[in-house]
Amino acid sequence: MQSLRYLYRYGMGPSSSHTIGPRNAADIFKLRTPDAAAYRVTLYGSLSLTGKGHLTDQAVMQGLSPAPCEIIWHNEPLSFHPNGMKFEALDSAGQCSQEWTTFSIGGGELREQEGSESEHPQMYTQSSMQDVLQWAIDSGRPLWQLVEDSEEPDFINTYLADIWEKMKISIDRGLNKDGVLHGGLHLPRKARDVMVKARRLKESEARTGLLSGYALAVAEENADGGYVVTAPTCGSSGIVPSVLYYSSYEKRHSDRSIINALATAGLIGNLVKENGSISGAEVGCQGEVGVACAMAAGAAAQLMGGSSHQIEYAAEMALEHHLGLTCDPVLGLVQVPCIERNAFAAVRAMACAEYALLTDGRHLISFDKVVETMRKTGHDILSLYRETSLGGLATAFFENNNNNKESV
Repeated sequence: MQSLRYLYRYGMGPSSSHTIGPRNAADIFKLRTPDAAAYRVTLYGSLSLTGKGHLTDQAVMQGLSPAPCEIIWHNEPLSFHPNGMKFEALDSAGQCSQEWTTFSIGGGELREQEGSESEHPQMYTQSSMQDVLQWAIDSGRPLWQLVEDSEEPDFINTYLADIWEKMKISIDRGLNKDGVLHGGLHLPRKARDVMVKARRLKESEARTGLLSGYALAVAEENADGGYVVTAPTCGSSGIVPSVLYYSSYEKRHSDRSIINALATAGLIGNLVKENGSISGAEVGCQGEVGVACAMAAGAAAQLMGGSSHQIEYAAEMALEHHLGLTCDPVLGLVQVPCIERNAFAAVRAMACAEYALLTDGRHLISFDKVVETMRKTGHDILSLYRETSLGGLATAFFENNNNNKESV
């Protein structure tokens, strides 16, 4: 597995695969072709179908600026991954002098073709949750210490502390804004209102509102093109911060404990990234919200004093109960159903952690098997339901609007 620095990235929303990845690709290609007079970029598959709502064209053009850039939308995907893009550098006569095809495979990471190596080195010898649990048993140490053992301790601890600060900033920004999100849905921001109402309730009744308010704050910032931490993606960026923020400010866990929990959450997300997928265009929203819920559940279980097996069980439950979740954003925007899913997954993550702590952590289906099932399920889901806005709620929205017009 790679360093957690390549799982937790800080960048512009609303989508790690549709904005952060393409922006990184544009930056790389511009460095390779500094003398280009202009550029032509073809976006394929999901990058084309939902790219306008996801601000993909803006991310690419910003990366290639100030040279002019023509965007070509090609709805059919290339063979390796639904998020393909071809960059062409043009000379003063408009002829292509250099081209490069790459894929945004989720979480902001790029890959040139199937089977190609990542540009980032492998930092962990463990490649499955079973390996991680065995390390914990053999060493007698908590899961989060595997991160310090596998990466340079001072660097990764500093990096995670910075990520935690950025997560808090995203929540604070979201809680202090109101108004309407960009795009054609005219959705009002809800985070501040939810938080104000939750504060009026007793502690036992307020938790859903507090977790939801924190999650909505980040998800709304992301939906509006703000800067957030991928955890593991932009579309699911509100879930882990919500649970950690609640644990910090409502349950008074120390920053050191939160950073340790962030490390454990990162291990969980990295395992799915390694053995499954965190790309909504490849496996549906189970790979984004489902994985984020698993990360948050594992982190919460650790903060509550759970054992390594209880942490694994919490993560397994959270992912298992998101199996088959589709990715069908209305108008290609990361708003409906994405924003509310962050809130509900944050609440579910806490429930999974609490349930796991009522057991000894032993259960029938392992986390590794659920990851494998998620990957297979995602590939079996029709492409209509994998970040294309061609099926599911995306089409229900248009059907509802048409029916309303006919009834008038």
